[in-house]
Amino acid sequence: MDGKNDSVILATTSYDFDIKIWHAHNGECARTFSHPECQTNALAISPDRFLLGAASYQHVRMYDINSNTPNHLISYDGISKNVTALGFQEDGKWMYTGGEDCTAKIWDIRGARSLVVARIFQIDSPVLCATLHPNQAQLYIGDQSGIIHIWDVKTKHSEQLIPEVEASIQHLDVSSDGKMLAAVTNKGSAYVWRLDGGATGVPQKIVPVHKMVVHPTYALKVRFSPDCSTMVTTSADRTAKVWHTGDFSLMATLTDPQQKWVWDAAYSGDSQYIFTGSSDYVARLWSIKTASVKRRYQGHRKVITALSFKDRIV
Repeated sequence: MDGKNDSVILATTSYDFDIKIWHAHNGECARTFSHPECQTNALAISPDRFLLGAASYQHVRMYDINSNTPNHLISYDGISKNVTALGFQEDGKWMYTGGEDCTAKIWDIRGARSLVVARIFQIDSPVLCATLHPNQAQLYIGDQSGIIHIWDVKTKHSEQLIPEVEASIQHLDVSSDGKMLAAVTNKGSAYVWRLDGGATGVPQKIVPVHKMVVHPTYALKVRFSPDCSTMVTTSADRTAKVWHTGDFSLMATLTDPQQKWVWDAAYSGDSQYIFTGSSDYVARLWSIKTASVKRRYQGHRKVITALSFKDRIV
């Protein structure tokens, strides 16, 4: 890192109470933040690249990415249970969270250190994941009972999808062009829908496109590449798998002898590389083309539970 807000940022977090910022190009740790809870469920980098959000039990904490101070800058407290999902609106005006308190929340963060919950979406089951549509209007929320909730944060209208009976929605993602939605379950299945419409005043149509078994056991994450040509799934089966979004054929299996559960993944900006974080304490940079490890990020002392990456601004 060069200390500027247009730099490449790779952040990882672990059960070892540490959040690390890495030099992505050489695998060296740039700085380490101290996190009060051992389990961080999600990381998110703010659009201006100055803040790193960390979601954990009863808290969301913000760190100044460019600061050498090891402690958090802001803490959003008063949350009753585990916070499982976290993300930012594209202009940094608000952030969203989801949690085991069966809610998704919109937080107005323009007041910096002030705590303002602008809207709450209440459901009947713990929230396991959430992702925001690129149009900044629909929040997709996956819960433990297997329901996907589509919440329009502007109109407050909501709809539901139930892709699989008796299977929890472990993770969701929407492609950068806003045309595809993907979900993975605790049974190793993946579902993909086409998203039609959704413009202002036009109801969004959600059209089923594909269902497949992507892993023989728990699927943990699904993410689309920035160019929308592939998607990656990660699992408790110790692999990450890359799939073509054109025909959903398997493109690559990312596996390493020492790798254990793969908890999280992120694409590089050019869609040619993938970062993963694993239970073996190591984050890896993979070439999709060769399905090989190009770099290892070693320094954590326990399971890596989440990561976040922002490529250089072009």
